[in-house]
Amino acid sequence: MADAGTRVLVLGSLPGAQSLARQQYYGNPRNGFWYLIGEVIDRPNLPALPYAERLQVLTSAGIGLWDTIASAHRKGSLDTAIHDAEPAALCELAQGLPRLRAIAFNGAKSATIGRKALGLCQWRLIDLPSSSPAHAAMPLAEKREHWLALREFLAAPLETPARQP
Repeated sequence: MADAGTRVLVLGSLPGAQSLARQQYYGNPRNGFWYLIGEVIDRPNLPALPYAERLQVLTSAGIGLWDTIASAHRKGSLDTAIHDAEPAALCELAQGLPRLRAIAFNGAKSATIGRKALGLCQWRLIDLPSSSPAHAAMPLAEKREHWLALREFLAAPLETPARQP
């Protein structure tokens, strides 16, 4: 989910079992994504909204969602169980988003695969702590502080792309 108004593209690695079953990004109710992104856009009620409304709110705020992995083998939902990952065509996706200011990676696996797939594309890249409940070593409040860095790119003027030198 990304369109011409996307300013920040948030990339996960690969949907987990609950997300696939529900046909929803971050469909596991224990995943902190909807809380974290709601905090970024000052919409603390975001997790309580129906899924279609959550997507509309993100689109209106200039946030797109995608995965760094186009296909892979995985038993279960943990990123550590991903094998034979084929990266998504992220550079092409980013180049098709005229207002894109930054690309954020939700977790280490997403960052590792995404940075490699983006290669020489010159976008501002941001590594974020995973919103997954499996990444419990960092409390949600601490994750929030990292995620709030995305606000800068949602408020930035549109005239100048946030490309890295």
